[in-house]
Amino acid sequence: MNNKWSPDSWRSKKAKHIPKYADVTELKNSLNKIKAYPPLVFAGEARSLKSRLSEVANGKAFLLQGGDCAESFAEFNPDNIRDYFKVMLQMSLVLTYSASLPVVKLGRIAGQFSKPRSAPTEKKGDIELPSYLGDNINGIEFTNKARKPDPKRLFKAYSQAASTLNLIRAFCHGGFADLKKVHLWNLGYIKKSPQAKKFKELEDKIADALAFMDACGINSEFNRRLKTVNFWTSHEALLLPFEECMTRIDSTTGEYHDTSAHFVWIGDRTRQLDGGHVEFCRGIENPIGIKCGPTSKPDEIAKIINVINPKNEKGKITLISRFGHDKVEKFLPKLIRGIKKEGLNVVWSCDPMHGNTIKSATGFKTRPFNNVLNEVKKVFAIHQSEGSYAGGLHIEMTGQNVTECTGGTQKISDQDLSSRYRTHCDPRLNANQAIELAFLISDEIKKNSNNAKSGIRAVS
Repeated sequence: MNNKWSPDSWRSKKAKHIPKYADVTELKNSLNKIKAYPPLVFAGEARSLKSRLSEVANGKAFLLQGGDCAESFAEFNPDNIRDYFKVMLQMSLVLTYSASLPVVKLGRIAGQFSKPRSAPTEKKGDIELPSYLGDNINGIEFTNKARKPDPKRLFKAYSQAASTLNLIRAFCHGGFADLKKVHLWNLGYIKKSPQAKKFKELEDKIADALAFMDACGINSEFNRRLKTVNFWTSHEALLLPFEECMTRIDSTTGEYHDTSAHFVWIGDRTRQLDGGHVEFCRGIENPIGIKCGPTSKPDEIAKIINVINPKNEKGKITLISRFGHDKVEKFLPKLIRGIKKEGLNVVWSCDPMHGNTIKSATGFKTRPFNNVLNEVKKVFAIHQSEGSYAGGLHIEMTGQNVTECTGGTQKISDQDLSSRYRTHCDPRLNANQAIELAFLISDEIKKNSNNAKSGIRAVS
């Protein structure tokens, strides 16, 4: 591999799942315009996230990464962003309280538009058209016009990402995230759900703790951590022409950062060692995720890690396993052993969504909640048996009351899916299912955290 790197050096490699635009000149002009736009995130923020992820790698924190499968232009509005943020706060609170560990909050938001597809075309009846690739590339409407990749969509995607980030930053630092206002984080329909009682009990315990701290003179007036949160953004670095034009030199260090997000990941379909996506990611300083599915081989993943993180820096690499509940016991132990054998520093995160996708009897793509839950529990058990730390959860979820994944205490059935099935791509956990998952895995996270702490004490 040529050690020389530039934001466009990926173009010398084969890059899968990059759309072909009919008007190359229009694409080039659009990218040049975006190249002159301000960065969406700053290098210092990405460095801060990397530092926090190094704590996860050391077993001193837990990573929660969640959000839309694919953001859409149609569902973009401030209420949806607010409701999503509420659920992330609620899940983080449950996990923090359970494990007595800080939770690193990382959203699949403000840029998660593009999606690799299993087939280049989609057929309905006798009509076959190019597949939908995400709102920043083409439209979901099943027409010739909508399915043509359109460079102008990149401007709308950038604008939506910028607006989303602006609102999230306001939520983080404008008082919305104040622990004293935890009762305001509940969504209306969750108040009527089976999780309401559990969360109310948690609220009361936090209120008692805050009252005690206040009596001791420790409150939000003197400690901003009680009323603000840190929140970072992430997306799959799939559409490399866009990622290239958002890659800028940090004036303080002279290093390259992809300023489209704090954290980007390489998908299970695009992690070829000699491919364009690995080539692009090896040159940026952002923390990088690597999706690992059943086709991944430990030696292959180790080689990719060494290319992207030659200094073996903690917090740089997050391995996101996505095997499926029925395959994780076959593949994950071998992967853990292979990475440990090479002495590589990684954050281990679990994506229990992608490996558990099925087609329902009613024809909808869905994910049974129990299969999602079972994979998470198996992942924690495997890591404990292998002497490693399960440090993260990566889920596709929304703050909306959708019916896309079956099961959970709401008992969503195949027949229910059609009532509120709104995803543009893969099925998401609704807000109630996401919070339920946090409660149901809290014991496992606590066990893993205790094991990690014991290991740290033994070493020290």
